[in-house]
Amino acid sequence: MTTTGVLVMAYGTPGSPEEIEPYYTRIRHGHAPTPELLADLTRRYEAIGGISPLKERTDAQVTGLRAALEERAPGRFTVAFGAKYTAPYVEDAARELAATCDTIIGLVLTPHQASLGSEQYHDRAREVLDELPCTYVPINSWYTEPGYADLQATLLAAAMEEAGITAEDPSGIVLFTAHSLPEKILAMGDPYPSQVAHSGALIAARLGLTHTDVAWQSAGRTRDPWIGPDILAVLPTLPGREITGVVVCPVGFVADHLEVLYDLDVEAATAAAALGLRFARTASLNARPEFLDVLASAVIAAEGTR
Repeated sequence: MTTTGVLVMAYGTPGSPEEIEPYYTRIRHGHAPTPELLADLTRRYEAIGGISPLKERTDAQVTGLRAALEERAPGRFTVAFGAKYTAPYVEDAARELAATCDTIIGLVLTPHQASLGSEQYHDRAREVLDELPCTYVPINSWYTEPGYADLQATLLAAAMEEAGITAEDPSGIVLFTAHSLPEKILAMGDPYPSQVAHSGALIAARLGLTHTDVAWQSAGRTRDPWIGPDILAVLPTLPGREITGVVVCPVGFVADHLEVLYDLDVEAATAAAALGLRFARTASLNARPEFLDVLASAVIAAEGTR
């Protein structure tokens, strides 16, 4: 029996300190980083233990999704993983699946659709698969999948309790964050900013929150302007609004990695402490069974649209 392929895609991360420079070079499209840029990135990795745990987190997500699909639909799916900037690459995983599958579902481990984000993964998969006798079915976004907002709301409620913030208290605020992208996507009508805001609104509605906002983080170091406001620019404005506690829900991320463990847990937390703000963030989804069930549901739903 021919199975349906599931191509799981994510950014990738260096697996050791020695891999940081070649990884950074690939991100910069073959241009080696300056010594200053390399030293700064290395310093960030050192601050979270020397290297990011993202590879292990992603491996666990892929393994867990494979098991969840097998439990719900035995023998129906073949799952492979491809990364954007580290091996195994998206193209290699796509070819592997095409050898035995006539339909391949593309799932990017980011909840929201973006021309400079999730769509780039799908484009790379299509470049390979369009030349092969198989059908590619992309999952463009999955943040509205049943169960996702509920799970995030559960994690958010725990973080709010940690920070001493209640839904009715105007002295506390929840900031929903996602990775910033260059501002040029706004002129393109990109769905990304509105989907991030909608994602936050769905989660807030589960808890009856009224004091929320969207902030951006982890902008690239380029000459082009990036979407704002950045969370590090938002935090200093909070005391003047008589806000004394903040909870960050990084709704654009699905695992512990540099943008969460450093940009939020170190950089944003340090800034908040200096301002006298109580600070907490929601726990990452990682390989939580509830999260893997959400992804499995998205895959099964996509199979039904082919």
